[in-house]
Amino acid sequence: MNLIRNYRNWRRYRATVSELNRLSNRELNDLGISRSDIPYVARKAS
Repeated sequence: MNLIRNYRNWRRYRATVSELNRLSNRELNDLGISRSDIPYVARKAS
């Protein structure tokens, strides 16, 4: 069960990173996120 949970968390993390990477720098700035913060924000969202 733990393996399945870890896989789902990883998929959510990757989806969040991909979605944030598609945003422009201006859109990220409007959200208060810098490009270097994306992995951190994605981990917190998972």
